[in-house]
Amino acid sequence: MSQSRDQTREIEVHAQDLPLHCPLPDAPLWARHPRVFLDVLATGEATCPYCGAHFRFVGDRPKPSH
Repeated sequence: MSQSRDQTREIEVHAQDLPLHCPLPDAPLWARHPRVFLDVLATGEATCPYCGAHFRFVGDRPKPSH
């Protein structure tokens, strides 16, 4: 059995997109899976364990709120 993996897209994430979750609100109904929150700030990138979408944080990090 051969395995083929779809090409996953890289999605740029900005501070206003946080907290980040997958699937994104504009995902088509057929592409939905259980919502999972991803910590993209820890390393600057994160990959969804369900669909393999790769998210990369760009821009300024959010200011901490006290």
